[in-house]
Amino acid sequence: MPPTTPTDDSTPHLSIDPEALARLRADLASSGFTVERLQGADAWGSQAGAALFRGERVAARRALARSAARDESLRPAATLASLFVLGYPQDVDAVVDALPTIGVEGAAALGLVASEGDSVRALVDLRPYAFVDASGEASWWIASDLGELVVEGALREDHVLGVGGASATLAGLMISRQVDRALDLGTGCGIQALHAARHARHVVATDISQRALDYAAFNAALNLVDGIELRLGSLFEPVAGEAFDHIVSNPPFVITPRAEGVPEYEYRDGGMVGDDLVASVVEGLGRHLAPGGVAQLLGNWESGGAGAVAGKKGAYSVADWAARGGVPVDVWVVEREVQDPTAYSETWIRDGGTRPGSADFERLYEAWLGDFEARSVVEVGFGYLTVRRPVDDASRPVVRTERLLGGLGQNDVGLGAHLLGTLDAIELLRDLDDEQLAARRLVVAGDVTEERHYWPGNDDPTVISLRQGGGFARTVDSGTALSALVGACDGELSVGAIVGALAQLLGADEAALRSELLPQVRELVTTGMLRA
Repeated sequence: MPPTTPTDDSTPHLSIDPEALARLRADLASSGFTVERLQGADAWGSQAGAALFRGERVAARRALARSAARDESLRPAATLASLFVLGYPQDVDAVVDALPTIGVEGAAALGLVASEGDSVRALVDLRPYAFVDASGEASWWIASDLGELVVEGALREDHVLGVGGASATLAGLMISRQVDRALDLGTGCGIQALHAARHARHVVATDISQRALDYAAFNAALNLVDGIELRLGSLFEPVAGEAFDHIVSNPPFVITPRAEGVPEYEYRDGGMVGDDLVASVVEGLGRHLAPGGVAQLLGNWESGGAGAVAGKKGAYSVADWAARGGVPVDVWVVEREVQDPTAYSETWIRDGGTRPGSADFERLYEAWLGDFEARSVVEVGFGYLTVRRPVDDASRPVVRTERLLGGLGQNDVGLGAHLLGTLDAIELLRDLDDEQLAARRLVVAGDVTEERHYWPGNDDPTVISLRQGGGFARTVDSGTALSALVGACDGELSVGAIVGALAQLLGADEAALRSELLPQVRELVTTGMLRA
């Protein structure tokens, strides 16, 4: 796939002039243009915010107007939110009040707005973004192309997406251990590169679109984030022969029919058939990971019915893709969502700005369903992929594939810490035989609780479950013996000693009980419910 360049005059020409950006930062901060102020009760509140998330802006506009009328101090933030987030042109005097240092002319010179008589319209989407990670709380302002709400129609194919649901998910998954070099493959507006720069000394961010790289450069400069190198090119081409300690990617994983008249949006479509784009990314990870390096990405994968192309086996395909790379790696796949072809098609046709009920929607729907039917695809999965290259390439690779469709647990700084803990546990257990595991003194994690269900009047529980409060909020069916073992894990006794005591207490054969419990203990250590 050759790199692409902007194709029309509507492309904003973003400037990264340091002095102008410093004035813009000062205005955005002094105007109260923050996530906390906009999404809280001060501005549009939870109901209007939820409507905006669903793609409806009227409720947010009305809420902003009410808030600004009630509290004059909110007016600058309301003006900027109406202009840049909701896409409504604003009176020039109101914009001057909201941007007193940079002014309308200065904002226009940066490529953010255009004046039309007595009003000002936004050329880009610019919105506050806040988060908490292992390094603490932080907030930025992120620029991207105007969305569907503003353009009121189908998006341009070289559209640069802002912080959407997928990118926010990946950012929340990011493992924040300190590393030397990181790669953001397909950076888009640069959000993952900005996050990676918080724990990596040097970040290389690539994209097939110069337009996307321009936005990424602007966002890095606006938010004073250093150490990011931008490179133009497709997939791993810009980093051929290089290795990284951490790779993150929100690749263009959406499965799109390769048919005439079907838009190919750069931010989501990789230009390949089916899930081949994700497969090619996974295949190349091992060759670009340094020993001990970790890659994290999102992806879709297809499951096939009768007559499907060989290898279409959903999440279980990922390990096969990784093996094709020729470098032994650990593979951990967590499937979070599954859709049939109809639901999947509807989701992504709407995502491109084509509304149900239109002729274009029906035409595209025919193309998508025809593609899935021709390739005998019956299901599309979505989830998280974590790939690690062991420090020693002679190590036996570990493959873990699981379907976790429920909600997540309480993870105050994102899921990254839990993922890293699981990787550490996998590394610990890789060469630990049962005797060595039995010799370990384990401690039950502080977020683990036990739930018991009884028939009325019966003293013996019919169901015992162990529940994880953080991480993926796993629930493990537990018998009396496993529950008692977990309860006894306080770091004082070894697993083997606890099993021996339980065998005597339950009148069970110790060897048989050990054979039953040790695999379950191994799994509980892997998932973080027991800690070594």
